Amino acid sequence: MAVVTQYVVIRDGAEKMTFTSKAEADAHDKILDMAEALNPLIKSSELFTDEQQLEDMALFLAKERENILIALGAKKPKKPKTEKASTEKVEASKPADKESTKAA
Repeated sequence: MAVVTQYVVIRDGAEKMTFTSKAEADAHDKILDMAEALNPLIKSSELFTDEQQLEDMALFLAKERENILIALGAKKPKKPKTEKASTEKVEASKPADKESTKAA
């Protein structure tokens, strides 16, 4: 017999999602908290008349939190590590090129 630990996110008495790690469950719960906080703001815009669309938009914005903060200028985008590695390779090859032109 196997024992499986599950973490269940429950909102308003309804089971929303089940996770196998506490960190994943906490992250999802945080997204739901953000969506709940965004709901009145989006509703005040009167752009969405359908309640489901309103909830979907709030959930989408909560999931895209990092990108929204970047778009608003509140956070700087992460630089990809591959660019840094390729820049170092280019810089490393430049001195070798100068030495070969001096020898010629």
